[in-house]
Amino acid sequence: MADGSVQGVTHDRYAAARTQFEQNLTSGEDVGASFCATIEGEVVVDLWGGFADAAKTRAWERDTIINVYSTTKTMCALTALLIADRGDLDFDAPVAKYWPEFAANGKADVKVSHLMSHSAGLSGWKEKISTEDLYDWEKATSLLAAQAPYWPAGTAPGYHALTQGYLVGEVVRRITGKSLGTVFREEIAEPLGADFWIGLPASEDARVAELIPPPVGVGDQPGQTELMKNMSLNPGIDISATKTRGWRGAEIPAAGGTGNARSVAQVHVILANGGVAQGKRFMSEAGCRKALELQVEGQDLILGAPSRFGLGFGLGGGMMPLPNPGSSMYWGGYGGSLILIDMEAHTTIAYVMNKMQPTTQGDMRGLGLAMAMWTAMGTI
Repeated sequence: MADGSVQGVTHDRYAAARTQFEQNLTSGEDVGASFCATIEGEVVVDLWGGFADAAKTRAWERDTIINVYSTTKTMCALTALLIADRGDLDFDAPVAKYWPEFAANGKADVKVSHLMSHSAGLSGWKEKISTEDLYDWEKATSLLAAQAPYWPAGTAPGYHALTQGYLVGEVVRRITGKSLGTVFREEIAEPLGADFWIGLPASEDARVAELIPPPVGVGDQPGQTELMKNMSLNPGIDISATKTRGWRGAEIPAAGGTGNARSVAQVHVILANGGVAQGKRFMSEAGCRKALELQVEGQDLILGAPSRFGLGFGLGGGMMPLPNPGSSMYWGGYGGSLILIDMEAHTTIAYVMNKMQPTTQGDMRGLGLAMAMWTAMGTI
């Protein structure tokens, strides 16, 4: 509908989530957004509304998709977990077992688990790079393989905001012979019919909503250390790049994924339901639970806040108090997108929007929707 009104389905029990979603749009907190929640693999809320552009000329439709920035990391992590569950990837093995060139400059003992948990000491590139270099897989990965870590692996978390996708993705490529985006599409997205892409075909461009930049950029915040500046300013986050074919078509598995709340929630049913989604077993329950194994915790050297990382996901505590903390994981994207997964309650809660806030792990729009769900489910 052209008026931007809220569309979709909400089971009666979760009506408060729809009310909250509508309020976010009415108040102007959101311009366009989607929200989806699943319980036991069943969609109980699936909403979309508002506008796909800042000028409010294009309604946010059922199949509108958008760049979700770091929520993409959870898709990358799930792909690695899937390959590990098959026995083809050992998280405790040195990265160099799969990617020999990576051993350079003192990294022979860096483990795959360090890549998954943002503790490999490779939070950014030491060499100056451009946004266009992010579209060059060979350049982005070979530079990381050649450089020395900024800190000893495993000793502290330090958010690998852009580099993580190249690091994990190259390990996946070395094992499977296919790009991360291809493995994700063939093994996860297509079997589920999930509208999420790491490397968007040009045929889907017309459905992409426009990101509306936040008032303050990540690189503009005061009090940044040199390490923080390296992550946020080399190459720097150019939100207008998400409108280009170069960005959309490239595989940037830490920040370049395109989808909506429905697809984000659908994919993570695999983890929430112990490996089963839409009646198909993708992984063992033990393989899913690997994501919950604490790898590192402490003051994050990049985020400047307490972090707790499992294998590819943030864990409850640290910056994010969650219900059922021992079975819950999450991550969010720059601007506000968010995914919450609870293996005990078998739930996924996903929020995707176009009006960005200057935040990297969700904000009160997505959390407010989650709290409405948790209240209705009786988990808080």
